[in-house]
Amino acid sequence: MAEVAPAIRLIVGLGNPGRSYAHTRHNVGFDCVELLARDLGIPVGRKERQARTGEGVWEGQRLILALPQTYMNLSGLAVAALVRKHKVPISGLLVIYDDMDLPLGTVRIRERGSAGGHHGMESIIAALQSQEFPRLRVGIGRVEEREAVVDHVLSRFNASDRRLAQEAMERVVAAVKTLLAEGIAAAMNGFNRGPEE
Repeated sequence: MAEVAPAIRLIVGLGNPGRSYAHTRHNVGFDCVELLARDLGIPVGRKERQARTGEGVWEGQRLILALPQTYMNLSGLAVAALVRKHKVPISGLLVIYDDMDLPLGTVRIRERGSAGGHHGMESIIAALQSQEFPRLRVGIGRVEEREAVVDHVLSRFNASDRRLAQEAMERVVAAVKTLLAEGIAAAMNGFNRGPEE
């Protein structure tokens, strides 16, 4: 018997607004949701609750795609406001974001968990007072020098890294569609792997 797909209705990509942050490693969440929006035909152009949003239906499911415009560290303000406005259950939220503790191009889906040091996720967990929601992390790779971390996450990909990142984002789109259609277990089984696996 196939798993019943969870009621994922609000899909949020994390990043920083503004041209200077566009397509940086820290904005992978934005890039993934924008790619998903194009694939599903749900433009993310409406301004709502400190976010850019788009609403549509895919495979019979009502979806809201969102890009918070609060800057990363205050992402919870926008996410909590959207959850309240649209009466989204906590289990109906999916957050997509970058993770420098994962190798570049790796995709990891989890049903719940801590923020793992990611300030955007810390803000969301604090605002919702819960960490019981699915999340999808995209590896952006780590630098060894502690003082170079900020420069690293706010840098853009070079040509070879960009190829791996683009492939990962395309897997994210496929993973989200699998999650919506078949459930989170199927998505984890199919997509929790590195770029060479």
